[in-house]
Amino acid sequence: MQKEIKDLEQQARQLETTTEERNHLFDKARQYGERFLNSLSEKPAYVDEQSMGKGVYDLPFDEKPKDFDKLLDLLHSEVDTPGLNPASGKHAGYIPGGGIYPSAIADYLAAVTNRYTGVFFSSPGAVRIENMCIRWMNDLVGYPEGAAGNLTSGGSIANLIALVVARDNSGIKAKDFNRAVIYTTRQVHHCVVKAIKFSGLQEATLRTIPMDDRFCMKADALEKQIKADKKEGLIPLTIFASAGTTDLGAVDPLDEIGAIAERHDLWFHVDAAYGGFFLLTDHGKEVMKGIEKSDSATIDPHKGLFLPYGSGALLVKDGEKLYDSQHMSANYLQDTYKATQEASPADLSPELSKHFRGLRMWLPLQLFGIQPFRAALEEKLLLTRYFYDEIQEIDGIEVGPEPELSVAFFRYVPESGSANTFNKKLVNEIHRDGRVFLSSTHIDGTVYLRLAVLNFRTHLEDVDLILSVLKEKIQQLT
Repeated sequence: MQKEIKDLEQQARQLETTTEERNHLFDKARQYGERFLNSLSEKPAYVDEQSMGKGVYDLPFDEKPKDFDKLLDLLHSEVDTPGLNPASGKHAGYIPGGGIYPSAIADYLAAVTNRYTGVFFSSPGAVRIENMCIRWMNDLVGYPEGAAGNLTSGGSIANLIALVVARDNSGIKAKDFNRAVIYTTRQVHHCVVKAIKFSGLQEATLRTIPMDDRFCMKADALEKQIKADKKEGLIPLTIFASAGTTDLGAVDPLDEIGAIAERHDLWFHVDAAYGGFFLLTDHGKEVMKGIEKSDSATIDPHKGLFLPYGSGALLVKDGEKLYDSQHMSANYLQDTYKATQEASPADLSPELSKHFRGLRMWLPLQLFGIQPFRAALEEKLLLTRYFYDEIQEIDGIEVGPEPELSVAFFRYVPESGSANTFNKKLVNEIHRDGRVFLSSTHIDGTVYLRLAVLNFRTHLEDVDLILSVLKEKIQQLT
């Protein structure tokens, strides 16, 4: 048996690379990354390629090793070329974009050291870093000492946890789920509807409260509906408000909603996944006044802090309520219970297996300081207003309300024919061209184009190019 073990050991040791092998891999990877970043300004924002990355299937998994250069070539041709390029400053169609470089270094360090951040006992320093990030965000939102939170993969999981905490805190039983009511608007992110399903509340009533002409929730209509539901014997459970809707960038009247939630004893959650970090700016503080009244909030560092995808956060004003909802013990973890100086992430979320997600946020904040992030966010606000003013100089353009944050929507109305058909053609032509990327949406059956400026690489020259491409394509189609 020992001989068999030793034979297997020799084969298994291939997984432990030597210094020379590591240097070779790292140098090749670094060069690849440098080529990618140094050519970003020339790269299109979108490549409409027919094969759509099918070439990855040309290298199936098998018993034999493959050359790293060949694998990098495949990544370049099949992964990093076709489709949308969110790293491009000319990408202004969907909200997350970019990915600041120090976060990539942080991910490398976190993966090499492989610290486990599920429980404080296992990696106290790493957990302290994650909790430090959470405390900073709680301070930003205006939550008091005793607030808690969790770094998640994104807003979807953060919103799901928030809804589960609201459900558990309410004390309602499964037999009453069909009487529970959740209040939001039609502009709420669709992940909230998913969260209702995954939390077991699919039988609950989802009330879509009317919006004003800026697509913000009408506070008086909300209170009227809550009172009507109580009279009918229903159980108002939670309010999901938005601080920057993904579709249009609208911010609900958080101050008024917070007062209503307090009067009627409802859990008040704010989905600030997109808009939350604008609290670093004076404008953001003004439009999101009242967010501190919420019981919980979602905020995504991979949006407003420009981190790579996979960086979300849930914040909860009363940390004990988050703990009571999510904590669960296990016999094999009994040795970890003696370390209690800091809250363990595994006690505050569904995740037990957890990589060192917080390092990608902590490192750039320490390296750069907060000021460049604030400046970038203020720049994005101004760029959006600049675009909003300039796009109206094109004859035939119809715009939505003045942008609240960094999303603007608009459409071209032709002199004849269907405006919806024209604008679908317009966005398709922009995608075919590929130099810039915008997305489309529809509101009450009307098709609009969207500009979403939240990439740290998007600057004035990029917005001017977007305007130029729009003018060019409109002329071609008319």
